[in-house]
Order: sequence, then C-alpha cells, then structure tokens
Amino acid sequence: MSEEPESFVDFKNSFSYGSRNDLNFKFLKGLSEEEAADFVQQLFWKLGDAYDSNDWSPIIAHMQAGQAQNYAGPTLWVYDDGPRTPLGKPLSAAKITLITSTGHFVEGDDPKPFGIDNMSQEEAARRIDDFLKEQPTLSEIPVETPHDRLRARHGGYDVRGVLADHNVAFPTDHLVSLAAEGVIGSLHPTAYSFVGACAQTPLTKRTAPQWVAMWKAAGIDGAVLVPV
Repeated sequence: MSEEPESFVDFKNSFSYGSRNDLNFKFLKGLSEEEAADFVQQLFWKLGDAYDSNDWSPIIAHMQAGQAQNYAGPTLWVYDDGPRTPLGKPLSAAKITLITSTGHFVEGDDPKPFGIDNMSQEEAARRIDDFLKEQPTLSEIPVETPHDRLRARHGGYDVRGVLADHNVAFPTDHLVSLAAEGVIGSLHPTAYSFVGACAQTPLTKRTAPQWVAMWKAAGIDGAVLVPV
C-alpha cells in the first residue's frame, strides 16, 4: 500500500524543523496555505526573471517580504515597553559595547550547550525545543578577535551568512571604525553574545538583570543590540 501523497500544507511546514528543515524558509509554516502558495509562485517568477536580467535583488527583497509577512503577526511573547532612558552624555563621549543574540563565541571557548562539546549547527536545530527551555549562556568575545577564530551556532537561524561575514550580525569592525572616527567615545574591549532562542522568562526576570548590573559595573554607557 502506497503512502498518502504529501499535502501542500505538509510541504510548507516541513521547512520548519521538519524533513526539509531550512531555517531560511521556516517562516513558510506561519503563512496560510494561500499565502505560502503565492510566495512560492512569485519566487519562481522572480527566479525566471533573474536568469534573464542577472539581477537577483528582487529575490532577496521577496524573501525579506515573506519573512516580514509571517513575523509581523501575533506572537506568544508580549513585552512591556521599557522606559526610554536618555544616554546622559553625548554619544561621542560614551563607552559602548556590542550585545547580540546570534550565538557567537570564540574558537576554544565553546559554551558547550547541554555539556556537548563541538555541537554542530544541525544538532542545534534539532534540539531547538531544548534550547527554548534553558537559560542562555553569555559568551565574552574580545573585540580584536580575528574573524577566522569566530564561531556561531544557533538553532533558530541559518548561520551561513554570519560565518561568511561576521559583520552581518556581529559588527565589531564597524564599531571599531566608529570609535576611531570619534562617533562613539570608546568601544568596550569585550563584546557579548548568547543564543536568543532560550527560556524567555528566566532571561527577562533573572539573567538579563544580572548581565546589566555587570555591564554597569564595567562603566558601559550603552550598547548596540543585534537580535536575530
């Protein structure tokens, strides 16, 4: 007896931690059947146009629009608006740090999620539900770390882009330039990163306040925040 043919709903959902897992297209699961079908059809049209024009920017824009269509919808997590706190000094006199939820760390300083050494990106994606139940581990990354010693692991997004160019989501080079130009007063010598796919209540109620207290004690005035 042959198996039932795969439905389109099953097909679109399979890109989100399913048989076709692809973190660039996991947003398809959040679209309705009609929305997903329209997205795929337009993607094929734009691919055909790109073959003729050699202009691939409309495909990138289409991908971004599809993601925005999904992620702009209702979410399980709603946060109170934080109070707007003035910086208190000119940016050109402030000490700034970089904080990202990209899962970056330095080679040789692996945070070893769940005690696993050298966990692969594939395993991180398979264990995304486990990450979402755990408190995050903060990695401290010297700003001058060579790019070839930077690593990234995160079960919630495709890390290939940041591995090709870490400044995409871990923009230390740009911040160093801004400090050299005097746009910011100084750059804290350590940047920070963690896996944002983590237990949100412990993060907001316990872990993050502890981190903030540490950063204040270090004399940091503000931070560039890069979420993924």
